[in-house]
Amino acid sequence: MPLNTSELTLIEQRVTNDGPSTPVAYLLWFFLGLLSAHRFYLGRPASAILQILSYFVLIGFFWLLLDLLLIPDMVRQKRDVMRQRLTTEMEGGQQLAFA
Repeated sequence: MPLNTSELTLIEQRVTNDGPSTPVAYLLWFFLGLLSAHRFYLGRPASAILQILSYFVLIGFFWLLLDLLLIPDMVRQKRDVMRQRLTTEMEGGQQLAFA
């Protein structure tokens, strides 16, 4: 059964409130980029660790600069996954738990 407008609004509100923020990701990149904090924040611990380890061969520094362009897409992907999970929960008749 498709979701009604109020359920979709609730999902979007939840994604907006609890999902990652692009400005926060950029601040983490700027201040804690060498620790790959932005990748940990966006739920990518494996690539964060790999990025930290790659600093020893200088590839990591180029990767860090490339992340400037990738952060908006990583935020969008994380929000899409969250939106899909919440939609599946609501379609299954579950109540959304607020964190």
